[in-house]
Parts: sequence; C-alpha cells; structure tokens
Amino acid sequence: MAVPSISELSLLKALWRQQPLSAREIHDAVEAGLGWSYSSTRKTLERMLDKGMVRQELRHGVQVYEALSDKVDTLAAFAHDFGKRVMEIDTPLPVNMFTGSKLVDDDELARLEQLLNDWPVDKDAAP
Repeated sequence: MAVPSISELSLLKALWRQQPLSAREIHDAVEAGLGWSYSSTRKTLERMLDKGMVRQELRHGVQVYEALSDKVDTLAAFAHDFGKRVMEIDTPLPVNMFTGSKLVDDDELARLEQLLNDWPVDKDAAP
C-alpha cells in the first residue's frame, strides 16, 4: 500500500470523519491545518483520484468525494513507514502510542495493532 503524503492524509482524515464531501467542504475542513488555497485542495484531490485513494461522484448536481483508502490499513502503512524510515525501528510500533486518538475507536485500534504486528516483510519495499 502506498503511504499518503501528509497533505493527502489530511484530506483522507476529513473524509473518514464524514463522507461524501464536496471539494469545498474538504477544503474548509483542512484549510486551517494546511493553510493553503482552494486550488491546492483541488489539485491534491486530482492526484488522489489518479492514485485510487478517493472516488468522485456527482450527487444532486455537486461533485463529491469518498475515501477509497481504508482508514486502518492506511494508518498502519503510515505508522509502519514512520517507524521504519524516520525512527529506524525494525520491530512493530507499540499500539499504545495510538491510545487516546480521536481518529480511531477501540475496534479500529485492535485492528491497527494486529496489522502492525503482522506486517509482512514484502511490504517493507513499498514506500
């Protein structure tokens, strides 16, 4: 699984909280954190469409977006990449570092722990 960029992750998080959303709604949700223009949000959404992270659909005359990237799978890939590339840790990250997250519930936390513990060796090559 491809690890999203920080900006892509921000857009995915907005969609995981509530979807579908229009580009404007996504922009409004991430603008304060990213501090960028609406056109930057649109451009990032286009890249995410190309990568298969989101899908676009016309609803009631408005283009809306939904996340195709699974939240827990994406967070596991991101956490694994961080541990490996940034922290140079070869063992699974402790799941307790995610305790208290507003992004995952208890079931998702348990699934995240399982994914991190069972991370296959061949996924190490995928940045």
